[in-house]
Amino acid sequence: MDISSAEIKSAATAASQKHANGTTEITGAEIVVRCLQREGVKHVWGYPGGAVLYLYDELYKQTTIQHVLVRHEQAAVHAADGYARATGEVGVAIVTSGPGATNAVTGIATAYMDSIPMVIITGQVPTHAIGLDAFQECDTVGITRPIVKHNFLVKDVNDLALTMKKAFHIARSGRPGPVVVDVPKDITRNLAHFHYPEHVEMRSYNPVRKGHGGQIRKAVQLLMHAKRPYLYSGGGVVLANASDKLRQLAKLLGLPCTNTLMGLGAIAASDPKFLGMLGMHGTYEANMAMQHSDVVLAVGARFDDRVIGNPKDFAQIERKIIHIDIDPSSISKRVKVDVPIVGDVGEVLGDLIEQIEQQKEAGHKQDMAALATWWGQIEEWRKRDCLRYEKSDRVIKPQYVIETLYELTKDRETYVCSDVGQHQMWAAQHYHFDHPRRWINSGGLGTMGVGLPYAMGIKLAKPDAEAVVITGDGSIQMNIQELATCLQYGTGVKVLLLNNRYLGMVRQWQEIEYAGRYSHSYMDSLPDFVKLAEAYGHVGMRVDKPGDVRAALQKAFAMKDRTVFIDFAIDPTENVWPMVQAGKGITNMLLGSEDL
Repeated sequence: MDISSAEIKSAATAASQKHANGTTEITGAEIVVRCLQREGVKHVWGYPGGAVLYLYDELYKQTTIQHVLVRHEQAAVHAADGYARATGEVGVAIVTSGPGATNAVTGIATAYMDSIPMVIITGQVPTHAIGLDAFQECDTVGITRPIVKHNFLVKDVNDLALTMKKAFHIARSGRPGPVVVDVPKDITRNLAHFHYPEHVEMRSYNPVRKGHGGQIRKAVQLLMHAKRPYLYSGGGVVLANASDKLRQLAKLLGLPCTNTLMGLGAIAASDPKFLGMLGMHGTYEANMAMQHSDVVLAVGARFDDRVIGNPKDFAQIERKIIHIDIDPSSISKRVKVDVPIVGDVGEVLGDLIEQIEQQKEAGHKQDMAALATWWGQIEEWRKRDCLRYEKSDRVIKPQYVIETLYELTKDRETYVCSDVGQHQMWAAQHYHFDHPRRWINSGGLGTMGVGLPYAMGIKLAKPDAEAVVITGDGSIQMNIQELATCLQYGTGVKVLLLNNRYLGMVRQWQEIEYAGRYSHSYMDSLPDFVKLAEAYGHVGMRVDKPGDVRAALQKAFAMKDRTVFIDFAIDPTENVWPMVQAGKGITNMLLGSEDL
């Protein structure tokens, strides 16, 4: 008897409903895919191997999740990381056991240091083989324990769905971070009913979201009576999507503002109240204001060594510090604070704004004369023009490339993905970020090679936006194989290589701290990057003259759907200024070579 297409469709629909309702047992691999679908995951990045083949077989059978095949597991995690940074959603990567997991470690640590929400699914040898030195076995849970927010080893297929729910919940809530789910191969083959909970409660994990009312009132009093207030914000503001409230508070009180490297864009760079980035390569005015303020409001930042330098030097000037953070362990970790407020920065800022408005309505006023005097001092510091550089019509200055890029892209939706080194600092200083989540870089771990995978991840999430990679001749070679991924998936990124033929930041430190002994920092066997880009199927350009910079960038952006690799031959002697040497206070800045 013939079966009509309508009957076949009806039977398939009924089977699908049985699966969805958990009335039919399905494999662990299908459970993982269904969990990802329930979480709204649209893209995953990964690399197949023996331990995850059942999972890859299930990915093959479905159409709602796009899998992106990278060329190295580290790039898979970086790409998922870049996606998460730009969108605020949980990034997902899949790697196999053994070397697949160990290759992912750098990407996991990078996300952990910058508090990026991610779920990394790692394959594992079958449960009966764990601990027997099986082929491609490693202790993934043990290896990743110090660099994840949490990790799981699933030993029973019936626990798989709940574990996945917990993983996503932990990754995105509280202080975000990466979560590893290690799944043995037999678990992906075994059968179980599928039940995915709508909500999950974990007795040992309940992040505080609401700030303490008494502490908020203390903060309000300090801010209202401050004579030299300062608003210092970090990546926590961006992660919490609290930029609008931060800007509202700054406007309400007329506060001078600074961002950390990870917080750029939280306050618009075009806002006159913004003094620039602070810290080791921050502006003169931002660092001086930080040191000489009488009340510091720290929001989603952690007073790390690259921001305040030597804590003893920072503590020499008496000031009151208010610190808002979702993570209680970040408060008073390096610097003692006076008013700690644990909670979601968006909610706490909202409560602060509400109480300050009430104070003003009741007739309480700030000391506007003192605030005017404070702004007068800041304007004097600004006159130093600490980011100026010597322009040239003979050799390309890296700052000029960044400034030209900004002029050409400032009115577009542009995501600047930086690798790590001098080029990263020049981008942070000279590209003026007016929006959050547009500056994508590795801050805490300082991982070279992230820029290209970051851009690949972003282009899937934001296909109509520009994704620009700012990189150096050292960084780009760490994941340059991902140019093949860009070709396969049509991700038209723009790669701007600031090529000084050195490991630039290493060379700068060797010049300043090691009497010019340039030990193994010169790249004397670089490839022809133009030919290499073309070999991968992309457009390659070489720019040697300052007068050709703008035209090359315009040509690159005109090729909307192509990956374009521009090799800029920049001044090899250029350094990043200002600079605070290790162990020094943030006001002990070198503003140029004349200070050496």
